[in-house]
Amino acid sequence: MNDVLTAALRRAADHQHRFEARFAAHLDALADPAAGPLEPPPHGRFPARALALVRELSLRGGKRLRVALLHEAAALVTDRPVPGLDAAAIGVELLHTHGLIHDDLIDDAPVRRGGPSTYHAYRQEFPDRPDTALALTVLAGDLAAFLAVRALLSGDLPPARALAMATVATDAAAAAVNGQLLDLERDFHPAPETEFLHTVTEYKSTRYSILAPLRLGLLAAGADPAPHDAELRAYATALGIANQIHDDWLDLFGDPAALGKPLGTDLRAGRRSYLVRALLAATADDAPARATLHAVLGVPHPDEDALAELRDLARARGLDRTLHDEAARHAHRAATLATAWQRHWRPDAVAFFTHLPAWSVTRDH
Repeated sequence: MNDVLTAALRRAADHQHRFEARFAAHLDALADPAAGPLEPPPHGRFPARALALVRELSLRGGKRLRVALLHEAAALVTDRPVPGLDAAAIGVELLHTHGLIHDDLIDDAPVRRGGPSTYHAYRQEFPDRPDTALALTVLAGDLAAFLAVRALLSGDLPPARALAMATVATDAAAAAVNGQLLDLERDFHPAPETEFLHTVTEYKSTRYSILAPLRLGLLAAGADPAPHDAELRAYATALGIANQIHDDWLDLFGDPAALGKPLGTDLRAGRRSYLVRALLAATADDAPARATLHAVLGVPHPDEDALAELRDLARARGLDRTLHDEAARHAHRAATLATAWQRHWRPDAVAFFTHLPAWSVTRDH
């Protein structure tokens, strides 16, 4: 790892460390019935439980990439403290929590970040009331989304700037919902085209996880992102695809302890990911290999030996290298695009965005 990348990752870690305490304090204040701003109902335990589950999932780890992107986007413009960044970071992380809660519900995922998903937490609490567990999960996700917008609007910013930032966040959230809809549609295709997968990636994750933090950081620093929108979009698209392909790679070839969830989650759900598309293409004319794939694909609880056999088959066909190289190609494009930012933005922040893509395709979680 080169010195510049090490420095970039250290800055990202510093942003994360500072954010964790502020995020916890914000969520604790929301839960305080005496001093909190939510005015919780005087009776009933379900509202407090929903907020507690939102808090628990929000604080249970995660890369906090959005937080680092926000701070470094502001640093493109200024090296001075920027009001409103904490509120924006809390907002985008709560939007992420909203997405995780609903995503785990859709996928019936039992584990998230090393603990039970919100849906399965409710299912454990209401084993004889599955409809209630489902409804409470939807509402907990909705709560996280509305709290995200509130955080953005209540930061220490001029009203016009706060409104502009809230608009960016809500537009990104709407795009993510469309991405989730496309994600479901994708799985109706036997083998979706690569461009369709790129579109799912852009709408489901790239727009709110990369592009929105870039725009929010610039807005908080008092800059107008509109003149640079084309280059911001191009960078976000390339980095988002690299991230997603690497996530798909990790789903079969990663370390479950580092990931905080079992391997093969997407395979078990039958999701037509970049990995699954590659597996379908590689086994098209090989009936035994296709049988090995279908012993796992769409099977909620496959034999672990079947998953290991599929992993061995994928490696024998070179798919681990193919996917890794494809992710690296998009990461290289993102890095090249960021290099050009030196002509109008601060060099040290530009260096962060130039070297971030290399980390995105070498991380273990």
